[in-house]
Amino acid sequence: MVRKEEALEYHSQGRRGKIEVVPSKPCQTQRDLSLAYTPGVAEPCLEIARNPEDAYRYTAKGNLVAVVSNGTAVLGLGDIGALAGKPVMEGKGVLFKRFADIDVFDIELNTHNPDEIIRAVQLLEPTFGGINLEDIKAPECFAIEEALKKTMNIPVFHDDQHGTAIISGAALLNALEVSGKRIDQVRVVFSGAGAAGIACAKLYEKLGVRRENMLLVDTKGVVFKGRKEGMNSYKEYFASKSPARTLAEAMSGADVFCGVSVKGIVTKEMVRSMADKPIVFAMANPDPEITYDDAVSVRDDIIMATGRSDYPNQVNNVLGFPFIFRGALDVRATSINDEMKIAASHALAMLAREDVPDSVTRAYGGKRIEFGKEYIIPKPFDPRVLLRETIAVAKAAMETGVARTPIKDMDAYRDALEARLGKSREVMRFFISRAQQSPKRIVFPEGEEDKILRAAHILVEEKIATPILLGSRSFITQRMKELGIEMEGVEIINPSKSMKHDQYVTAFYSMRQRKGITKFDADRLIKTHNIFGMMMVQQGDADGLISGLTTHYPDTVKPALQIIGKREGVRTIAGLYMMVFKNQTIFIADATVNIDPSAEDLADIAILTAEKVKQLQIEPRVAMLSFSNFGSTKHPFSDKMRQAVSIIKHRAPDLIVDGEMMADTAVSPEILSEFFPFSSLQGAANVLICPGLTSANIAYKLLAKLGGATAIGPILMGIKKPVYLLTPGVEVNDIVNITAMAVFESQSRFGAAHGKENGGHGKETVKEVAAH
Repeated sequence: MVRKEEALEYHSQGRRGKIEVVPSKPCQTQRDLSLAYTPGVAEPCLEIARNPEDAYRYTAKGNLVAVVSNGTAVLGLGDIGALAGKPVMEGKGVLFKRFADIDVFDIELNTHNPDEIIRAVQLLEPTFGGINLEDIKAPECFAIEEALKKTMNIPVFHDDQHGTAIISGAALLNALEVSGKRIDQVRVVFSGAGAAGIACAKLYEKLGVRRENMLLVDTKGVVFKGRKEGMNSYKEYFASKSPARTLAEAMSGADVFCGVSVKGIVTKEMVRSMADKPIVFAMANPDPEITYDDAVSVRDDIIMATGRSDYPNQVNNVLGFPFIFRGALDVRATSINDEMKIAASHALAMLAREDVPDSVTRAYGGKRIEFGKEYIIPKPFDPRVLLRETIAVAKAAMETGVARTPIKDMDAYRDALEARLGKSREVMRFFISRAQQSPKRIVFPEGEEDKILRAAHILVEEKIATPILLGSRSFITQRMKELGIEMEGVEIINPSKSMKHDQYVTAFYSMRQRKGITKFDADRLIKTHNIFGMMMVQQGDADGLISGLTTHYPDTVKPALQIIGKREGVRTIAGLYMMVFKNQTIFIADATVNIDPSAEDLADIAILTAEKVKQLQIEPRVAMLSFSNFGSTKHPFSDKMRQAVSIIKHRAPDLIVDGEMMADTAVSPEILSEFFPFSSLQGAANVLICPGLTSANIAYKLLAKLGGATAIGPILMGIKKPVYLLTPGVEVNDIVNITAMAVFESQSRFGAAHGKENGGHGKETVKEVAAH
């Protein structure tokens, strides 16, 4: 549990509160100032006056949401007032930004009058792209939302109502899937008839629960036909003819309990009285209607969700509102309708049935997460939620006619959403998109490893590559079944039983017979997976190879050199890392192969790296790094880098390269400008060649851990055909990404061999995606 002191310190340390306004345009010079404000600002004002829709082009309106509250129903604290509720509204802003890149202003209205709230929000319409109503008590919240939805042309969404309904609705769909029950046959009891309870009941009905199978229970007991006390039109809609009058009576024989009420209202006896395989959503916060431990102690067949993160299946509204608004804003929806909410529930439900990324597993303690009783809702930190739910909401808005600017290219929209997850996701999306245009056959020697199996499933589903898994067919088949992933589209080869065995033995023996390999050795080595995989690539039976998950680099590099060999004219192979920052991408070599390269080796490494960067359609600007700037320190270490520059300029005179220079000089145009009179590097370098493996390895790891960069690699350069290395701690998504890069390289080499342009298809280039 979070301690009081810890929470107060979190909100008060440093800059007070949790949010700030950050300019999205430069304001460093007098010219910037004249553009940001007067006189330049007059021009967009005039354009908007002529065409109000231009507000979405020239202002932040299209990505700006107001979080509006009067503080009358804050969390479980009740009516604490507008000002006291401000930390919650700021927190909502943090979640909007963190999960969906939506900007927020929190608006606290000091009034209990619904008409005043309605009028205030209506007057804010020119400022915002959407309105999120928050912590306004029932039944006023219903009337306020209804009035605003009727009178405003931007989305209005009361999260306390619909957020809980959408997330628990997804949980309901999956709980029924796990329990084998039909939605139109289950009996559902709702505890709590406020904003969330009524909204849950309404959405469950739209998902397929029959109204006559629902019982609504409030502080006065069951809501039944003819009851007078504590009734309103919203409760009346769900009034039942059931003879049940208490919560205990209502829960007897029920299939589902949906609680949005108060702590401890449900007893063990009530849970024990429910039907087989009961579904219990005890969502009161911070303490549920019945604790997880108490509920499972009386029913081992229970499927349970709560609002807490320390129990399985947390119903957390952050799985809903950021992504629902993201989809609504991106199509400029005039409202958030029922179809969009239903689409969100179904998208979340389907996502929970997919394989869970390693990054999500690690964020939640490292324990394997699989669809079932204890995992029926996606985790809040699953980055795929942005893609699945947002797209589903946007599509529903278009299909129901509330989208003012429908999305024409869903693939491009998905790419744009990927970019919001970070520049590295955007860069990798480029490689995946290119790979999907012409998938290649990629062999995985470690085909029995779980991560490889899970990656292979994604590669097939996304049509990125045709995976070839080396290993025991029976073992792989059984393990894939246990992991719940499909085998279709995956090729499995057991090297010791392959029809190609004799052919590969003969070819391998022919290559290595004068290098210490006997026919017996060749027969034995071909049965090893790395050697067999390399032979597949060498013989043209596979287009590339990915290995290294369970081995050291030399175990992959050495057979790659012996069997596939270096490209013609290549003397030294090397390893490259692509370092992706928020606003730029740089390349570092060699952090993988050459421990103490000579000047000649460094020249080879620089030229290989420049060729790879050009393949990505980025112009390389190469800096040879040292602790000296252009001869400022005389030492063999710096002399080596200077000599390498001379060799490069002789061998590749058109390449932009200079050095030796310090790292800060290489990446800082201001420092570099001091050397402009003679330096050929007239701008910041994007390729950094380090003097040795030690410095390169340290540099890329520090940039990744402390500099906020995402490291993509290692990319092995100089081999005839694509061979990519994995590290032991690599995640499934990284394997997918590396495979996409291998496919891209294979496509590029095939295109070059056949005189085809390296690009085309009307797609943007990696230069546009990755370069600053």
